[in-house]
Amino acid sequence: MTWSQNYAPLGSVGVSALIAALPVVTLLGLLAFWHVRAQFAALAALFVAAVIAIAVYHMPARLALAAAVYGGAFGLFPIGWILLNAIFIYNLSVETGQFAILQRQLSGVSRDRRIQALLIAFSFGAFIEGAAGFGAPVAITGALLIGLGFRPLEAAKLALIGNTAPVAFGSLGIPLVTLAKVTNLDLLSLSAMVGRQLGLVSIIIPFWLIVAQVGWRGMIGVWPACLVTGVTFGATQFLVSNFHGPWLVGIASATVSMFSLVALMKFWRPAEEQQTSAQATAADQPPASRPGPAWKAWLPWIFLSLFVFLSGLPAIKNFLNSVFAPNFHVPLLDDAVLRVPPVVVNPTPEHAVFSFNALSATGTALLLAGILAGLCLQLRPKRILQIYGRTIWRVRTSLLTIAIMLALGYTTRYSGTDTTMGLALAATGFLFPFFSPLIGWLGVALTGSDTSSNVLFGNLQQVTAQQLNLPPILMTASNSSGGVMGKMIDAQSIVVASVATGGWPDSPDAGTVLRSVFWHSLALAILMGLLVMLQAYVFQWMIPTQ
Repeated sequence: MTWSQNYAPLGSVGVSALIAALPVVTLLGLLAFWHVRAQFAALAALFVAAVIAIAVYHMPARLALAAAVYGGAFGLFPIGWILLNAIFIYNLSVETGQFAILQRQLSGVSRDRRIQALLIAFSFGAFIEGAAGFGAPVAITGALLIGLGFRPLEAAKLALIGNTAPVAFGSLGIPLVTLAKVTNLDLLSLSAMVGRQLGLVSIIIPFWLIVAQVGWRGMIGVWPACLVTGVTFGATQFLVSNFHGPWLVGIASATVSMFSLVALMKFWRPAEEQQTSAQATAADQPPASRPGPAWKAWLPWIFLSLFVFLSGLPAIKNFLNSVFAPNFHVPLLDDAVLRVPPVVVNPTPEHAVFSFNALSATGTALLLAGILAGLCLQLRPKRILQIYGRTIWRVRTSLLTIAIMLALGYTTRYSGTDTTMGLALAATGFLFPFFSPLIGWLGVALTGSDTSSNVLFGNLQQVTAQQLNLPPILMTASNSSGGVMGKMIDAQSIVVASVATGGWPDSPDAGTVLRSVFWHSLALAILMGLLVMLQAYVFQWMIPTQ
């Protein structure tokens, strides 16, 4: 038996959208205004979503329950698995004293915390996003910034804002590869269009990041660094996406911007350096039992980058998945929910296939990188196991929270409530190019993934574009480009940032982190909407032809 989604159960898409938004309003309200702990806020929102799905959208209770369980499992594998092992690598580096050495070396590039934010939160985070995606960039860069002496809330905010520009090309181009499959549009044309959108916005992000950190006056002091970082990143993003494809855009852009910034620091310095607080200086770190050569401090991060990159290569990933990651159809849910027009041309069953890809992909790559680094640092296996055990204890509550958050996201996805909100934005006629990126922003904010947002709203963007006589390439690409701005406020990213910067007296809760980045996310999404509207009606020459 199958159940067909109904996007206007109350007779009007607009009225139905108001009801469909209640779970999101509940979650954000409890987090941001009532300071409820993240796990309890997510649980309350999940309850509201389930009630609406069953009572208003008439979704069978068994399907609603299956969707929530499916989402919770995905929250643990791979999201929670990635977070756990990313924090493990950081803890291993700290407890062996190698992070104190790394601190001094990074300070050698620049002691200015603005430069360090550009180097780590933006460029290095983009590298991890390009190779791995999911929660890895926020977890790793947040922990690195904390270790360098950044205040916890500052570190969380910078990690989230920095993790924007590369998201559409994250994890070796998977979001756009998926979008091309969903819409049957040309992959290279989609890649080129996104590059012509994000390539421009990426120039702005470093400036925005530093303004969010220290204000306009503080940004003026390092504008050459912001300019070099943004221009090299954006130009590389444009060139690779337009002349090669989406697969290596994030990695190439990040690498070029990192080397360019380091090269700039060889002959230019800010007139007045702003150093980090003394909260986590090298003197506060445990001494290294065997300091050894300075390059050893980079071993955990070298192994991290190498293993994550290799695990994302299609040939290796597919081989490992075939051996270690069995797939199975989710009972009751697989092919039991039909997506219907206007979201798709013909009724299409929603697949629900769970894969233990955490056993062979990014999460395990991080674990292996940590173990190998520990052995190279001459730690005994028992010590490595102890560090891992302490890491599990530290993130136990956060893993539960992420599972509940994803349960909420999957409940709204399979019930169709999130699609109702997207349809409400799509019914804007002439203004649709402005709202098109906001649909992608909404999709990522709800699902936590640009890939999932493209699956959810890709067809909707294409169908609406055809109805309004707008270029489908532009509108569908805008879903992915706008979605990157929602990455900093999705529930799983907020929780990951909170965990990665936790453990200090002034560590922020999830609600505080959300409040610190929400308006940045919305403002950047609006900026993207204005750009897309200009491309639709003024700069049409920017749109590639298939």
